[in-house]
Amino acid sequence: MFLKEESLDLGNTFFQHLPTPSFMTDNKGKIVWCSQEAVKQFGYSINDLQDMDVPFFTDYTQGHITANWETILQTEDPFEISPVVLYTKDRIAIKTSIVAKSFSWQDTRYVLFQIKTDTKDLMEASSFHELQLIKKGLSNSYMIVYIDPEGLIMHANDKFLKKSAWTPKRIVGKSFWQLLPDTPEHMAIGNQIITRLRDGKVFQGSVEKITKDGTTFWVNLLAIPVHNTQNNTPYFLLLEDEITEKKLMQTKLEQIAYVDTETGLLSRHRLEEVVNEYINEKKSFSFVFIGIDQFYTLKEIFNDQTETKMLNEFTKRLKIYFEDSIIARSGRDDFAIVTPLSDWYIQGFANYLKQNPIYLDSKIIPITVSGAITRYPEDQQSYLHLLKATTNTIQKVKLEGGSMIATLSKSDHSKLSRKVQIEKRLLEALNHRDLHVMFLPQQDVKTGEITSVEALVRWEDSVLGTVSPEELIPIAEETGLINEIGQFMLEKSCEQASIWAQKGMPIKVSFNSSIREFRDKNMVKTIRKVLEKYKCSPELIQIEFTEKFALEAEAEKAIVLQIQKLQQDGIVFVLDDFGTGYASLRYLQMLPIGKLKIDKSFINSVTKHEKLEKLVQGLVQFGQSLDLQVVAEGVESAEQFALLKRVGCDAVQGYYISPPISAEEVEKML
Repeated sequence: MFLKEESLDLGNTFFQHLPTPSFMTDNKGKIVWCSQEAVKQFGYSINDLQDMDVPFFTDYTQGHITANWETILQTEDPFEISPVVLYTKDRIAIKTSIVAKSFSWQDTRYVLFQIKTDTKDLMEASSFHELQLIKKGLSNSYMIVYIDPEGLIMHANDKFLKKSAWTPKRIVGKSFWQLLPDTPEHMAIGNQIITRLRDGKVFQGSVEKITKDGTTFWVNLLAIPVHNTQNNTPYFLLLEDEITEKKLMQTKLEQIAYVDTETGLLSRHRLEEVVNEYINEKKSFSFVFIGIDQFYTLKEIFNDQTETKMLNEFTKRLKIYFEDSIIARSGRDDFAIVTPLSDWYIQGFANYLKQNPIYLDSKIIPITVSGAITRYPEDQQSYLHLLKATTNTIQKVKLEGGSMIATLSKSDHSKLSRKVQIEKRLLEALNHRDLHVMFLPQQDVKTGEITSVEALVRWEDSVLGTVSPEELIPIAEETGLINEIGQFMLEKSCEQASIWAQKGMPIKVSFNSSIREFRDKNMVKTIRKVLEKYKCSPELIQIEFTEKFALEAEAEKAIVLQIQKLQQDGIVFVLDDFGTGYASLRYLQMLPIGKLKIDKSFINSVTKHEKLEKLVQGLVQFGQSLDLQVVAEGVESAEQFALLKRVGCDAVQGYYISPPISAEEVEKML
């Protein structure tokens, strides 16, 4: 059936304004649409072409396309034939090239052909006016976002801003990853999209996104790498069509069916109900979570049909091995099992896979699994906690190389339960401003004066008791609340530094920052605004970061630029925990670091081991050779202080000088 332009959503806004002669065929090679430019160039009318084989092709060209037809239909990449001779209706030969690109529309596969020529008429057809029409048509039809190669947003159209609840000023400079839910799975999808674009490839697929206020929505995303010919810089264009209602309907159908259609296993919705039923009935069971190792690598190697066969074969082995157990599919490559079986038997599934490998097309698919076992009620007592525990164990297994099914110890489960409580109550603490700040004095070794203090966040909770920074900060980073804590510490540090300066005590205040905070393109503006709010001189503020931060920042130009701007303002950047991180010291050249702190792990035994003393002396000399001030952390004795003074250390901090104290106590020390 011949497709009329009005039956194509993009007919009048995009395809018709392609700057090259174009036509479209169905999956059998029959013409279903032809652009006005193609009609003009080749002299055929729309009626001449309706449901016909392509009349422009020579027998050679037709034969070449027929031989590669299945490849053209199945591949995502454009298929080019060059050079090629085409004939007009008057049998005039045109030497040119053809690009064929297949796509799906309303469950049918089509192929779009674009014809390249160098004629003046064709150059005129790609006029500025027509390009503007294309842009306008796309903007009216799609949510559009422009991002730079670093993943930072450059511009978004009104359609996107309205849906996402962002304002034009707030969205610019945000990270592409901030538009996605903050989970490892979604971050992996984001990385996959950006990597593909940086490789010059198009990404197309459905993606879950998040609005400014945290509401999720779904889009069909077409992401295209583009090159700006005016300034010779690349950028990425994201075209998004919302499909939330379709996804919600699909979810409802899955919930009703409770069955994963691809494998026949229970869905994750039914899994939660089953686990809660078991808990209500006080049944003892093991909650087992199994993920296929390097699944997406296997997926890249094999095609979609092979992927489906592989999953079905894997499912068969799960059913055979875990007979009389409840098995559910909880993700693309993740499976959950509710079983009374013992740990040793469950862990044997990894060996069972080796003894019963999966064969596809007479080839062994090298499948290994990472798994976790959590027992009810011994380990955890709710579905959420069971899920958290297994996820935590899986991550630990994968960090250790995967290919095994493990359990957490009782102490690990206790820590995890506390972690879940901290996550829950941290948001409340931030909302109610329950956090407070203590200050760790830093003493100049030569003069004995307190020249600066490190601001440390403290949290005394009515339920949890004291939550140390060692507990708090990693959890805040995982939950995405580190930005809120960072803003809190920035405000408190600037406020206190300003108060002391007004009292005639210009003490420098330092606080810790994270890479996540500096991925916000507006970080410089934020800090400058807070400094102005409290009338605080930038010279009184020091920002500390770890070697891990430094290594990541050194690879991201936008972050380096922000640090350089703040350093030019007068803020000092401090490299914290020096010596415990990464072997590469390239970041010392790239980043404007003014001070480094030797980690307390070196100081603890510095007076007991001669080699350690020489190492610390070497670190001091190394720092000072780069014109950096060197500070020793964790100084707890007079012997340590004396040794550090002897090797030329500039300043020290630790319990020998003072534990963390309040602002009032700092003033008394002065």
